[in-house]
Amino acid sequence: MNEMPLHSESGCRPETVTEEYIAEPRLFQVLLHNDDYTTMEFVVDILMRVFHKSADQATAIMLSVHKNGVGVAGVYPYEVAETKVERAHHLAREAEFPLRCTIQEIDV
Repeated sequence: MNEMPLHSESGCRPETVTEEYIAEPRLFQVLLHNDDYTTMEFVVDILMRVFHKSADQATAIMLSVHKNGVGVAGVYPYEVAETKVERAHHLAREAEFPLRCTIQEIDV
């Protein structure tokens, strides 16, 4: 049985293995904004369908939007947040609601 030597025959040492640091992706929050036309039921539906919130979570977020003018639908890497905003806007336009969602970077 032949084993591979750790060193080459020329006496050179093996290459140094370094660990690379991979940064975590930056996170962005998707914000829902209150308006006078989009129904509370539709906002709850969007939160459940697009943002995968439970009925209780969706209701709590919807109430935050209603009372405070804005609420956090979720926190995601940018590409995911962008896709969710596009999907929510598409569904809102189909239902003829002016629902507005925005993306805001989270300062870490």
